[in-house]
Amino acid sequence: MTVIHTQESNPQAAQAAEQGMAASPAQALRIASVPGAMTWQEQLQNAIGDVPSLLAAVGLVPEGPAPITDFPVRVPWAFVNRMRRGDWHDPLLLQVLAQSQEMTPVAGYGTDPVGETQGAVAAQGIVHKYRGRVLLIVTGACAVHCRYCFRRHFPYSEHQNARSQWADTLAYIRNDSTITEVILSGGDPLMASDAHLAGLVDEIGTIAHVTRLRVHSRMPVVLPDRITPSLVDALSHFRMNTVMVIHANHANELNEEVKHGIDRLRAANILSLNQAVLLAGINDSTRAQSELSEKLFAIGVLPYYLHLLDKVQGAAHFDVAQARAVEIVRQLRATLPGYLLPRLVREIDGEAAKVSIDT
Repeated sequence: MTVIHTQESNPQAAQAAEQGMAASPAQALRIASVPGAMTWQEQLQNAIGDVPSLLAAVGLVPEGPAPITDFPVRVPWAFVNRMRRGDWHDPLLLQVLAQSQEMTPVAGYGTDPVGETQGAVAAQGIVHKYRGRVLLIVTGACAVHCRYCFRRHFPYSEHQNARSQWADTLAYIRNDSTITEVILSGGDPLMASDAHLAGLVDEIGTIAHVTRLRVHSRMPVVLPDRITPSLVDALSHFRMNTVMVIHANHANELNEEVKHGIDRLRAANILSLNQAVLLAGINDSTRAQSELSEKLFAIGVLPYYLHLLDKVQGAAHFDVAQARAVEIVRQLRATLPGYLLPRLVREIDGEAAKVSIDT
């Protein structure tokens, strides 16, 4: 039986919230270790925001001054608590630990690796690259800053979609009858409030030719408490089919709390898929990919895409050669049933869809 702890049952959390401030690092660690002790908003407020604090949280001593990068650190304790203490090579830590090589220019790596800002922005907050579907940028904020993020340089301030701007955004969708799917993205769309999302989904639901709603979010993995009953209600619509695409790269990211969130989505007939990025030193092995697929299926999520790294400036140290990726997928095909095998893809600027890599 899972015991749900409310904020009232945790005096440290209640005191911090009452005083309108974040808990101390020591308090945050104790509080975040208890499922349900903080609301998801409080967990965001208490997220780790610098390299020394992140290393201290996992029992590591910095080997020099904190690296200077152009992309700040942000990691919720719910994710930190799944990292192995004392391990510089922990696959979860490496995804969020800022490193000095991020600032080293590498040929072929740029600030707009998939061509989103060069002609794909069709209206305020809308990216329209592929026929039949549009991506709606709900917010530029994220619960976690993944160091390989392909939108780490995206000009969110120019493309965010405030409620007052919905009319133009929705008019664009309404006036193009070829659009059958709207994808909520960001940043992370689940950073928006339930009320904001409910209003947006209701408005999209009035457009007759839109039959599918897709939500891309890392929050079901890094901050599982975000999947509240009211969020599930906000995303559910009587006419549109809703799909949640989560983002887990390693089996160690998936725990019982993540499963509980997925269970809530499944109960509302929201299909859950996973997309992962192939990352050097983190999940670039047949074993890591096999364990991820098996664990995803065990919690009710189907593997969907395995992305080759988008060549964004600051992430070159994560790149895995395409030949190596092909070999990993070939080995997976020999050990996994077809429904557990993600599609190996690369996004290429100017192509009509994601490009499947022949394996």
